[in-house]
Amino acid sequence: MSLDQNVEPKNLIADAIDAAKDMPDPLAGLAEKTAADPGAPFMSEALEALAALKKDHRATFEALRSQLKKAGCRVTALDDAIAEENGDAGGRGPTQADILIDLAQTAELFHTPDGAGFADLDINGHRETWPIRAKGFRRWLARRFFEETGGAPSSEALQSALNVIEAKAHFDAPERQVHIRVGGLDGRLYLDLGDEAWRAVEIDADGWRVIDKPPVRFRRASGMKPMPIPVRGGSVAILRSFLNVQTDADFVLVVAWALAVLRNRGPYPVIVLSGEQGSAKSTFSSVLRSLLDPNTAPLRALPREDRDLFIAASNGHVLAFDNVSGLPAWISDTLCRLATGGGFSVRQLYSDQDEVLFDAARPVILNGIEDIVTRPDLADRAVFLTLEPIPEDRRRPEQELWAAFETERPRILGVLLDAVAKGLAELPRTKLDKLPRMADFALWATACETALWPQGTFWSAYCGNRDDAVEGVIDADPIAAAVRAVITTRTEWTGTASELLGALTEMVGERAAKSKTWPDSPRALAGRLRRAATFLRKIGIDIGFEREGRARTRMIRITTTGKSASPETEGPQPSASSIPPADQPKSNSGNGFALPGLRTVSSLADGPTGGNGSLARINPLKSHTEAGADGADARHPRQSTPENMGWRARL
Repeated sequence: MSLDQNVEPKNLIADAIDAAKDMPDPLAGLAEKTAADPGAPFMSEALEALAALKKDHRATFEALRSQLKKAGCRVTALDDAIAEENGDAGGRGPTQADILIDLAQTAELFHTPDGAGFADLDINGHRETWPIRAKGFRRWLARRFFEETGGAPSSEALQSALNVIEAKAHFDAPERQVHIRVGGLDGRLYLDLGDEAWRAVEIDADGWRVIDKPPVRFRRASGMKPMPIPVRGGSVAILRSFLNVQTDADFVLVVAWALAVLRNRGPYPVIVLSGEQGSAKSTFSSVLRSLLDPNTAPLRALPREDRDLFIAASNGHVLAFDNVSGLPAWISDTLCRLATGGGFSVRQLYSDQDEVLFDAARPVILNGIEDIVTRPDLADRAVFLTLEPIPEDRRRPEQELWAAFETERPRILGVLLDAVAKGLAELPRTKLDKLPRMADFALWATACETALWPQGTFWSAYCGNRDDAVEGVIDADPIAAAVRAVITTRTEWTGTASELLGALTEMVGERAAKSKTWPDSPRALAGRLRRAATFLRKIGIDIGFEREGRARTRMIRITTTGKSASPETEGPQPSASSIPPADQPKSNSGNGFALPGLRTVSSLADGPTGGNGSLARINPLKSHTEAGADGADARHPRQSTPENMGWRARL
């Protein structure tokens, strides 16, 4: 075929352009065609156009790909076909999830005993430990993906990668313990400072030191704040200037509680602060929390269910609950388990069978106006302090108080760490003749005390506090108070639960018997008696449950044992073999308890100085000069008597 010689070349070009305009666009209406024919995108013209569109206009291609997927196209096969069209020999490249899994190989994976996956990350030369499901690890992984590809991973790819990474941590990685704020390993304690470099304080029998890479793993929960670098050479008396404590014995118990917090295992006594408005209960709680486990929300409201308490215990070492007006029975029982160590189990969200488990102990602070602890089982695990109101002429601006506290906080922390190191050295040799309910706490406080004050000081204060707790709980329990009133006129009472309920009802009167706190059945009365039996026994009233006769009738026998109402001070005393007299530390004046320039309470806060007041508060911080530690321990004065409650008055 020959071209017409009369046709000009420019006309040929115009005709070709017109012919090209008449050719249909292979991508026009492709989604509608795919709905009728799923193979339409795989036609050669459409495939070639899709490959060019993906290369030149990626955003437009992704929009069209989404439409094709909704129309029923197998987009995975389409991606492979486009890759072949572009000449990629390997077909479809690695997915985002594959890239994320590969990037996670730079982290050191492990899992905890309960199966949770964790990762050790190298961040700016220091090690950070994050749960695989936590936001911290997700942010790190997304940042690494951006550094590698210059883009952002999709939520679906990130979730898929986390599933695989967590499985690898569970099945292919070692098992390790993860701690929050305080941990222990091989006889040493470690305190997480919470700073950006993830440093910790290592404590052993020889002292303490700040280290960059602790051998234990710590977890950083939301709200945790850094602690100051501890400084040596401080005095524990500085702490007293920021706390509204009334007596030396109260301050000894506060310091003993703080030393227990710095240990990696319980039991931890619940410290209960009571007092009227203006007695600095919230400030007292905040100072202790800021010193030992600082948090952006140091004080919280009492939780309304076990799940909330479980979450708080999982994300903080110290729990502080502010302005508590009363403790329901369920939370009182839960706090008992939390003080001595016990398990929590709550159903995992979006799951029918899986559980989230928590098995540990946590230090707890409670404060309120009233005597909020009324159940004997929790009272037996608690330390009670009553704060007196601060006169207006002795108050300090809050900004000034906290500025002074921030200045002194490193030295206060340093002296507490000195005492912890002393406790680690002396604990193997520390013994008590008899062990109280919180036996491990009493042994630990006794082992640490000689770094701060003379031997036996803690036990004297602790026994007096327990004696006061007995009286307070019995007064708050109408059943225990009624039993005590009944037995005052006789030495023994025997009868059934029904007969006892009638006798107690007659004793208290109809108005008290109709209150909500009064048992409504003999069975309920028996349960209340079993709960109060421990504290009633301490004031000389013994309750026994027996069966008599062929009918095996259940009988209750109440007898007086003839013991004094304050038996604790005659019980266990620190062993003399633990600390020889020659090793006793500085005297009370050396400890510097009086710091008038920084006191937050009036000069009369330590109680009366004459009459019966001086008898009740013989100074427990005075050094023992008599020879023989056994003799000195036997002569410890009683810290609480029925005639005088001057050193710890209860509201």
